[in-house]
Amino acid sequence: MPYFAGIDPVAYEGPESPNSLAFRHYNPSEKLGGKTMEEHLRFAVAWWHSFAWEGGDPFGGRTFERPWFGGDMAHAKAKADAAFDLFAILGQPYFCFHDVDIRPEGASFAENTANLEEMVDYIGTKMESARTKLLWGTANLFSHRRYMSGAATNPDPDVFAFSAATLKTCIDATAKLGGENYVLWGGREGYETLLNTDLAREREQAGRMLCMVVEYARKNGFNGQIMIEPKPQEPTKHQYDYDVATVYGFLKDFGLEGEVKVNIEQGHAILAGHSFEHELALAASLGILGSVDMNRNDYQSGWDTDQFPVSLRETTLAYYEILKAGGFTSGGTNFDAKLRRQSLDPEDLVAAHIGGMDICALGLKRAHAMLSDGTLQAAVEARYSGWNAPEAKAMLTSDLASIAARVEKEAINPAPRSGQQEKLENLVSRYVA
Repeated sequence: MPYFAGIDPVAYEGPESPNSLAFRHYNPSEKLGGKTMEEHLRFAVAWWHSFAWEGGDPFGGRTFERPWFGGDMAHAKAKADAAFDLFAILGQPYFCFHDVDIRPEGASFAENTANLEEMVDYIGTKMESARTKLLWGTANLFSHRRYMSGAATNPDPDVFAFSAATLKTCIDATAKLGGENYVLWGGREGYETLLNTDLAREREQAGRMLCMVVEYARKNGFNGQIMIEPKPQEPTKHQYDYDVATVYGFLKDFGLEGEVKVNIEQGHAILAGHSFEHELALAASLGILGSVDMNRNDYQSGWDTDQFPVSLRETTLAYYEILKAGGFTSGGTNFDAKLRRQSLDPEDLVAAHIGGMDICALGLKRAHAMLSDGTLQAAVEARYSGWNAPEAKAMLTSDLASIAARVEKEAINPAPRSGQQEKLENLVSRYVA
């Protein structure tokens, strides 16, 4: 019997619906500013958390019992069958995967590749009769023990070579399935101690690996967007891809700022000491905003718990920045979120995605209303309006002596002006109350 047997496709029933397995706010065909909600949000289900994760934590092992758990091809295909059953129930337009999520682990690179190619063919066949497409693919270069000291940054050149070869197969797989993006997630591209680390060497290796990814993708016809996902701290103490600013500096150093964008995760932004909207706004200002992993952390535990989003304020402020930047192009909203290990039932997985999709949809609506109203943006523009004066603009191409002479001549003695933060916070609260 199929794992999700008895669960009907999720329908939009409106805000007053008491049905826990219906959308209350996500109406895929509803239009906001000329685009449907489906086109705005571009939802994706993450294969790893939804189908590969077993419910363990640092203090206990597997709590989930899924019929597709196992290390052979039959179980991998059963997992794909269950995935497409869930996709049909949710009706989301995309999914995302790592290579290890969809294929069994082999005894060699050749066996890994053969397993991956067989599963790509199997998934491709299923996609022919489904409406769900691939938002992005990626390689898991962090879970296996060979990557304990990194992949691109590993001190062992054989690990670097194995990683490069794996990246090639994953780009090929993503291209074959029509993926719109390819993401590099450097889960162990960092270090634990400087006592055994050559920072300059490791950074140079990471830069060369990324250049090779771009070169291979373009040479072999993959024209999708390539992205890096910033990741601070966990699991290594110092990550080379700590946040958006760090990644941008890295891209500039290797001349890739015009080729590579970022996939920003809400939980990672918090771990880096930022807000999600800060990372989104910074990426947009730098021209590298690509896609998002939507989730949340438990703010009391202080680590990356990958929970489904529930905060209307957080989703509203996030989509406000995304809409201000013009919205997604090839990117989208991937739920890099997992059930709690006590949530054992098939319905739990469906309900979790419904709740995440609904809170994002409601946040999008509120963000669109806030942007359309224009009051918040007008306040920002008014705060910087002095820079519209010719003498103010001229300062940015002037020099200190000339500016000092002008201050003395005109007896400039500015008084502080209120930033009106509380008034603006109250304005946002009108939309998210």
